Amino acid sequence: MSLVDYAAAARKRVPTWQGLQWQPGLWLAWATIVVAALAAVAPGLFTHYNPIEGIAGAQRLAPQAGHWLGTDQLGRDVYTRIVYGASHSLSAALAAVTLGLLVGTVLGVIAGAFAGRVESLLMRFVDVLLSIPSLLLSLTVIILLGFGTVNAAIAVGVASVASFARLARGEVVRIRHTDYVEAAYGSGGTFWAVLWRHILPNSLTAVLAFATLQFGQAILALSTLSFLGYGTPPPVPEWGLLIAEGRNYLSTAWWLTTFPGVVVIAVVLATYRISQQFSGGRS
Repeated sequence: MSLVDYAAAARKRVPTWQGLQWQPGLWLAWATIVVAALAAVAPGLFTHYNPIEGIAGAQRLAPQAGHWLGTDQLGRDVYTRIVYGASHSLSAALAAVTLGLLVGTVLGVIAGAFAGRVESLLMRFVDVLLSIPSLLLSLTVIILLGFGTVNAAIAVGVASVASFARLARGEVVRIRHTDYVEAAYGSGGTFWAVLWRHILPNSLTAVLAFATLQFGQAILALSTLSFLGYGTPPPVPEWGLLIAEGRNYLSTAWWLTTFPGVVVIAVVLATYRISQQFSGGRS
């Protein structure tokens, strides 16, 4: 879905809780996100194993009683590492989306509100960012900043700035030309008052809905960076790193990559489904 289509869909329908009982897919998506959030906040509620220290003699055990998802090459419980990895993956994705949302929205609002040369200059900068593949831009930023979870989040956030900026600018321009905004100016409203009271509240609905979609994309981007070795360093149990560490054992210990991959897919699909609710999509 393009930014234009997403904005149009988000404007058509304000998210409500009516009819959720008829949407089991949406309930499942919310349940997935809630469980992932609880695992990130309080992993001790889900497991008593240590995610860093291995168990002697328990290397690469298949899924069994006591180790539901098996153990890795160092005897660490895979389920435990996935649970503790939620805090690293979700917090980094949240930081990345927040950075992209704040910076991109500010740029888009400035461009849409001031127009003229300011808009032309800012949007040319945004066009340059959009012309660079997001993965390449993220890799460039993280190479400049250095490896690590925080730097990976910044890199992913920078790569999403352009999308937020273009969407915010389009919404501000649309709202700026509506009748009630013209009436507010005609009633003596100042530029800043009209911008704050009328343009911003009505133009941010689509932007906030888009942020939900970007959260899932941020999880994928961060997992990709960790898989390539540019994100969270070992032995931190980050989801993308778990997949990378198990790829050398696919033939003998398939569970090392399969279960972390399934978790990433489940959380990303859940965020996509929730974003459809906010943008007016249906099951």
